[in-house]
Amino acid sequence: MEFINASDIKELSNPGVVSRQLLNPENSSSERVTITEVHLVPGAIQPRHTHDASEQIWYATKGSGKLLLADDKEKEFKAGDVARFADKDVHGLLNDGDGEFIYVSVTAPPINFGYAYKDKR
Repeated sequence: MEFINASDIKELSNPGVVSRQLLNPENSSSERVTITEVHLVPGAIQPRHTHDASEQIWYATKGSGKLLLADDKEKEFKAGDVARFADKDVHGLLNDGDGEFIYVSVTAPPINFGYAYKDKR
């Protein structure tokens, strides 16, 4: 069994976005998944991007926003919804709602997301 103390959970951030690294290669010996809890303030964006060799599942837990997809397409994404992105699927998120947007992301195989964020705590 592995137990991750709250004090061992790092936060990565970009303007308007905080990504809490709940389970990742730095705090876990798991070789199967990374789990993150991502918070976006109103107006914040995670630009479109891809992951070459990992799929992601996003579960929205609070708020509403728009998934930013390939070919400039968008799709509404709100609390209770689940989105799955296969390897190389273009995805991003815009919080166009009035309040905070939160989702939980499961990435397999795991990725250390430090490269994508400016601030690390």
